[in-house]
Amino acid sequence: MGVPDKLADRMSMAEQHEYLRAKFSRRSMIRGGAVTLGAVTGGSFVMGGTARAAVPTQSTAPATEQVDGALVAPFGRHLAFGNDPSSQMTISWQVPVAVKKPFVRIGAHPWDLSRKIEAEVRTLYTPAGVGASGDHTQYYLHAQLANLRPGRTYYYGVGHEGFDPAESHLLGTLGTFTTAPDCKTPFTFTAFGDQGVSYHALANDSLILGQNPSFHLHAGDIAYGDPAGQGKSTDTGFDSRTWDQFLYQTESVAKSVPWMVSYGNHDMEAWYSPNGYGGEEARFTLPDNGPDKAHLPGVYSFVYGNTAIISLDPNDVSFEIPANLGISGGTQTTWFEGQLKKFRASKDIDFIIVFFHHCAYCTSTAHASEGGVRQEWVPLFDKYTVDLVINGHNHQYERTDVIKGNTVVKKLPIGETAYSDTEGVVYVTAGAAGRSLYAFTAPDSYEGHLNEVDSVASFINTKDGKVNETVAWSRVRYLNYSFLRVDVEPASRGRYAKLKVSGIAETGDRIDHFTVARKAK
Repeated sequence: MGVPDKLADRMSMAEQHEYLRAKFSRRSMIRGGAVTLGAVTGGSFVMGGTARAAVPTQSTAPATEQVDGALVAPFGRHLAFGNDPSSQMTISWQVPVAVKKPFVRIGAHPWDLSRKIEAEVRTLYTPAGVGASGDHTQYYLHAQLANLRPGRTYYYGVGHEGFDPAESHLLGTLGTFTTAPDCKTPFTFTAFGDQGVSYHALANDSLILGQNPSFHLHAGDIAYGDPAGQGKSTDTGFDSRTWDQFLYQTESVAKSVPWMVSYGNHDMEAWYSPNGYGGEEARFTLPDNGPDKAHLPGVYSFVYGNTAIISLDPNDVSFEIPANLGISGGTQTTWFEGQLKKFRASKDIDFIIVFFHHCAYCTSTAHASEGGVRQEWVPLFDKYTVDLVINGHNHQYERTDVIKGNTVVKKLPIGETAYSDTEGVVYVTAGAAGRSLYAFTAPDSYEGHLNEVDSVASFINTKDGKVNETVAWSRVRYLNYSFLRVDVEPASRGRYAKLKVSGIAETGDRIDHFTVARKAK
């Protein structure tokens, strides 16, 4: 509407959203009226708590008709912690068509599911022409639970009128989850970025489930509904139905393991909201303790045992892909430093782990390192002695030596230990979860296949473009599908608590392992 399509690719995310809305508004008004996401049931429901209003996201959708609920099976279950993982959990899922009175049943035993909690419906409509599919409406359901007991396993089932998981013939649809403990105990978590939908993604999910993790971190680029990943025009290639495939694929793990996401460049979808995250807010319910939930829904923190986890949104600081550059006006970095101060001062927290999409340090020939991250956040990693940084973006596995002030302060060969409180930070790129792989300029070097080099040619994305650099911090490189496993081992005060970190290949082989140690409080 007044803007040639070829100019849309030079717009910011907010401008692109406005352009698409204007372009499709006439068609949308003809097909149906405006609908606000979350308005179907009016809010989210908590167990033993008070209902909270959903964050509204505007969409336009045609009228829909409900069908017999007995003919509709839920799918795509995925869990997420609330602000307090020891007492709060969100159960989310999807249905292919509109249903009546969706709910969750929950109890301490599979034969005792008498507690019934109404669910919130978030409807996401994508008209024909916005991407590759025809008119497509998606129905996401969410039930937020509170006042759960720490360290307790619960059974749950999701349903709606006509489909009750408590009925004997549907007991096979039940799932479980376990809340976080209220004390320092050993636990395991897994992490990766850049999964999408593929055979390799399925293989990684199968292996992750076998690790028995307490939660999983997905460091951005989740489903690849937008394959372009520039936060620009969704007219070509975008397909909202990819999310249906992804959530179905991920359900084998995410129905029992909280799947904690952060957002990458492929997760900005211009049609749904000015910041590109309206679709994500329909699909996920994450902790809402970030700096500004309305602008950066993927920024939050939670504490599990002795470990604080912080999710950041690097689209806010990315020079390489600037569609959302500066969207927080600096509030994200201010919030981040406040979180670091708080967690370092806590007597109950030993480790701080930060995960987000764009890499602080990587030698991939595709994206390499993000100068905005180095400028805004690396000084804070150093100042507050962050214990581990996990990234995606580059589709490979790479792990650094111990770095401080952009300089290697200690080489960290496979199997060795970094002392984060006195030495520096270790960075891991774990972006080989399922999408097509990238490349290195240097040869692979991993456990059982060492090929170490003194320096590697790479580049960094800056506000003035790509700048070549030769780096000495690239310690482990593995160009195949993989994920990260972290075993957290608490310790008594004054002794060393440990993060035992392993890179695991799609084959199940270990490709890297190292330890991060810090004196326990």
